[in-house]
Amino acid sequence: MAALPPPSGFSPELVDKAVKALLKWRSSKLNTQKPQLLEHDEFVYLILTLKKIPPKGVSRINAHKIPLPYPLTNPLTEAPELCLIIDDRPKSGLNKDAAKKKIQNDNIPISKIIKISKLKTDYRPFEAKRKLCDSYDMFFADKRVVPLLPKMLGKQFFKKKKIPMTVDLKHSNWKEQIDKACGSALLFLRTGTCSVMKVGRVSMSREEISKNVMAAINGIAEIVPRKWGGIRSFHLKLLDSLALPVYQAVPDFKLKIDGGAKEQEKVEEEEENKVKEGEVGKKKGRIHEVRYMDNNDDNEDGQVADEGELGSGFEGDIDNHAAADVENGSDELLNKKRKMGDNKGKGEKNVAKLKKEDGFKQKKANNEDVTVQKKLKKNDLALESGEMQVKHNKKKKRLAA
Repeated sequence: MAALPPPSGFSPELVDKAVKALLKWRSSKLNTQKPQLLEHDEFVYLILTLKKIPPKGVSRINAHKIPLPYPLTNPLTEAPELCLIIDDRPKSGLNKDAAKKKIQNDNIPISKIIKISKLKTDYRPFEAKRKLCDSYDMFFADKRVVPLLPKMLGKQFFKKKKIPMTVDLKHSNWKEQIDKACGSALLFLRTGTCSVMKVGRVSMSREEISKNVMAAINGIAEIVPRKWGGIRSFHLKLLDSLALPVYQAVPDFKLKIDGGAKEQEKVEEEEENKVKEGEVGKKKGRIHEVRYMDNNDDNEDGQVADEGELGSGFEGDIDNHAAADVENGSDELLNKKRKMGDNKGKGEKNVAKLKKEDGFKQKKANNEDVTVQKKLKKNDLALESGEMQVKHNKKKKRLAA
């Protein structure tokens, strides 16, 4: 399958500028700092930001291997410390001695072999796990024991990005698998949208780092869901530097430029329809004028009758005035009745208030009477006791005499 072409916003020149700026920043930082006893080769990191969180089916333990033109660890030129974790359970059919013979015969640069049973017992304390993590550059593990490793190794391996690489020890091509892992960048898709991977060393030249970054970006675009459509941005950084943007996706907003006049016409039509509906509603809810008994027809009949009986229209005018007076009188009566009703309601409320006040006053008066009576009884008892004492004293005096 052919690789997808990069989008228009991504260019190798921008990557080269970012790498140049990071190396320049590091050189200026080393000039201002005190010289260190041991030289420390720093890594260059590529930060991937996705538009959406990867689906649950994507493995977060097994790393995706992206081959680099200039590998970070080269077993031929360097002497890296590599550790292999094997499955020594009875069903696996592999032991430590057989693994050592295979490594020596194929000339595989493995410096330490750890059995899964020893990892359970000897590396249980946190300090032992930390020392094991710092002792080796890379870790490899048999494919059959990889699901058991996260609990055995602890969080220190995940923090330092030293999760063991999977190796299928059932096959005989151990050397090819280990060499391929050493010459690749490792991408672990996390539970969020951001992931970090090592793409170069500061000791490399600017061209080598730039080529590694380009190879890593193209390899990520083939692995990630939706390819370039699922990538939001790429950034380059060192351990303590700022993250320099290398690629930024254009937002997915669809601009509605055409059809503006049509939308305005639709809005105007909706407003007109609303106005029409409002007018219809007003007509339905309009208060109609109520015509009371019209006296004109009656007056005309009355005039004819009076003229026939009395022979003049003077009495007809009197009848008209009388009808008007009757109407005015009926209005006055209605107003008086309303006022009387209001006054009655107010009067009833006032009467209820007065009754309540009278009730409270009567209770207070009764309570006061009770207290007065109690005081009087006490006084009477005191007087009676005093009189009895006086009489008793008089009797004593008489007996004494």
